[in-house]
Amino acid sequence: MAGVFVAKTSAGARVAVTGAGQDGVFRMQDMEKALDSNWSADAVAGMAPSADDMLSDIHGTAAYRANLVTVMAKRAVAASS
Repeated sequence: MAGVFVAKTSAGARVAVTGAGQDGVFRMQDMEKALDSNWSADAVAGMAPSADDMLSDIHGTAAYRANLVTVMAKRAVAASS
């Protein structure tokens, strides 16, 4: 199971990913910077973590999980608007 969490705080945007990366929970700092400039799903549309850093198993490939992070981030931002 994977999850992407977004928050718009006084210190700036925060994007955290869990359940997808090989090293546990991580932040998507490129997405955070993009969201600081433009809080919209379109701001993160072309961004994804490297598939090299993602888990791969019978439930999904690393490339699938990298894309999933983007899809889930876009949905989270859209839901918060």
